[in-house]
Amino acid sequence: MRHLKFVLVLAIAVNAWECGDAKLGEKGETSPRRRRCYDGSAPKRLKKRDRRPMSVVESGGGGGASSGDVCHRLYPRVSCCPTRRAAYQIVQRRDARIFSTNNTECSHLLEEIKCARCSPNAQVLFHSPHSDKVPLREPHLPRLCQDYCREFYYTCRGHIPELFQADVDEFCQYYGKRDGGLCFPDFQRKQTRGQDSNYLGDENVEDVNRKHKHNCYCAQEVLSGLRQPVAIVHCGDGSQRLFVLEREGFVRVLTHNMELLKEPFLDIHKMVQSGLKGGDERGLLSLTFHPNYKKNGKLYVSYTTNQERWAIGPHDHILRVVEYTVSRKNPNIVESRTTRVLMEVAELHRKHLGGQLLFGPDGLLHIVLGDGMITLDDMEEMDGLSDFTGSVLRVDVDTSCCTAPYSIPRNNPYSNSTNQPPEIFAHGLHDPGRCAVDRHSTDVNGSLTLLCTDASGKNASSGRILEITKGKDYENEASIFDLAASGGAAPVGGFIYRGCQSRRLFGSYVFGDKNGNLRILQKGSAAMRDQWQEKSLCLGTSSFCGSALVGHILGFGEDELGEVYILASSKSMAQSHSGKLYKLVDPKRPVVPKECQRQVEAPELLGTACSWQCKNGHCTPTGKCCCSAGWEGPSCRVAKCEPACRNGGVCVEPNTCLCKSSYSGAECEKGERGMPNDQEKDGILDHIIDMTSYLLDLTSYIV
Repeated sequence: MRHLKFVLVLAIAVNAWECGDAKLGEKGETSPRRRRCYDGSAPKRLKKRDRRPMSVVESGGGGGASSGDVCHRLYPRVSCCPTRRAAYQIVQRRDARIFSTNNTECSHLLEEIKCARCSPNAQVLFHSPHSDKVPLREPHLPRLCQDYCREFYYTCRGHIPELFQADVDEFCQYYGKRDGGLCFPDFQRKQTRGQDSNYLGDENVEDVNRKHKHNCYCAQEVLSGLRQPVAIVHCGDGSQRLFVLEREGFVRVLTHNMELLKEPFLDIHKMVQSGLKGGDERGLLSLTFHPNYKKNGKLYVSYTTNQERWAIGPHDHILRVVEYTVSRKNPNIVESRTTRVLMEVAELHRKHLGGQLLFGPDGLLHIVLGDGMITLDDMEEMDGLSDFTGSVLRVDVDTSCCTAPYSIPRNNPYSNSTNQPPEIFAHGLHDPGRCAVDRHSTDVNGSLTLLCTDASGKNASSGRILEITKGKDYENEASIFDLAASGGAAPVGGFIYRGCQSRRLFGSYVFGDKNGNLRILQKGSAAMRDQWQEKSLCLGTSSFCGSALVGHILGFGEDELGEVYILASSKSMAQSHSGKLYKLVDPKRPVVPKECQRQVEAPELLGTACSWQCKNGHCTPTGKCCCSAGWEGPSCRVAKCEPACRNGGVCVEPNTCLCKSSYSGAECEKGERGMPNDQEKDGILDHIIDMTSYLLDLTSYIV
């Protein structure tokens, strides 16, 4: 009987000792739940030799032993990893892609979180005690205490972007403690802060936020209610206006004070053929302004359509590149009658279209086209225009020739070739997204920094970033950055930042992916100047920045000052007005520093002589008036009749003669006999015709 009492007392003491050893949450509360390991087994007490920290000599300098030692230091008495070897195996079994980083501060937190599997409360930390459902997949993280969750978010978000697809509030709502139960870290936190300690203790959460947000940027919401925006550009005339492209075929003007004008700058929605289903890339694709737009008023648009002579054929649609001229009476409206087609490319499929237009520092127009998912069998049914697919074209629109809309630059790689179209600058692209040209970098040989996002293959979902060089074939060319190594999400091309507001971003290539992650590429140091280094771009939360980026990234934009904008939408349907425009801002600096302020110039009316005098024709970007069919003369004011009017007739309109009273016919070739006073009447009528001809010329000159 005495032995039985001793055994009962010993059992009660052991149970009380184990229950008081752990199960401490944020406030140190204990939990009545029985401690269990992740697999449901009971935790075990460590032997004295396993509680003693290993020296460097004992560990052999290896990382495995030290990783197990971390777990034994956190759980020194009762653990689900009774030996260092078991702790090491659990630590190394975790997902290497998620739990690996080169950042020292983040790696310390990851070591602790990986040791949560060794916690005697692992079953509660990884599974909700109120849910009987079996999880569909193994959870990556335990339930984190709120202060610890915020520190982990701000410390590791820039180094492991695959794990953080939401802001800090959403992340900690998902992975943080929700029901007042146990959370990680579930051990005593009153420890001396040293090299191996990352605990917050009684530190204020706002201090933690402020500590870790110094490296983040802000996405400042500028505009909402856009209908599927695809791009945003500026015209470079000093007015600091922004032009927002909507896929359905509208271009809208955003003034310098962020006011969206009601009347569209360009409305071609009746000509644009756009798609509504996911993956359908048809619609208004791109817009770019001529470098000398302030004087000649020229802009270039690319869109998909299926009209006119292409309505019948072995294709789905055509990709058309068109030149327009701004109205000479209103600088915020395009004159739709000034349409001049530069190029048309037949397409069989609705993906991999490309279509971006941009001018380089050399003043040449670059046209980026995708492969259209065209196979060799498809190309046999297409005409010669299909030779452009999967290429970057470069043409010179500053030509005075009225018969051709552009000329071929002499330094194009295939300008004298008989096998390749002379317009091609580079080829081998699959699904090019937005390309960005560095306006601060070019030389006399035509080399410039042109970065383009592209698919890794014809049917690949992952992406790559290419530095386009003249004459190269990028079918098998190495990329400067491969997104397959960071999750494989499709890239969204951005800009090379040359703004003034952020000094940290200057010279960096800002881009993103479809998952909503932002990244930057930066040139290496002097020893590695030709190599690009990738870094994550951290965005602050709405509580810190005032607004947060919401939805999928659709594209990027740039204003006259070089500042970068982000286009996002929470829905994919073109009819929804869920598109938003954000401005990327460095919170360390004023929104508009004094050295970045520029005087806003009012948009000027088009004032060139050609735009006012060229009545029945179009003006080239160089200012030459090219007459339409049936007109001639320096300003296209003189109608042309072929054959010419006879017997003193006047050509008033193309192929239309105004005959004297005694003559008739299309060319005034038929004579008539009249009454006795015909000669006197004919003289008066001839005089009237002469005066009419004079007045027509005078009126056309005045107009």
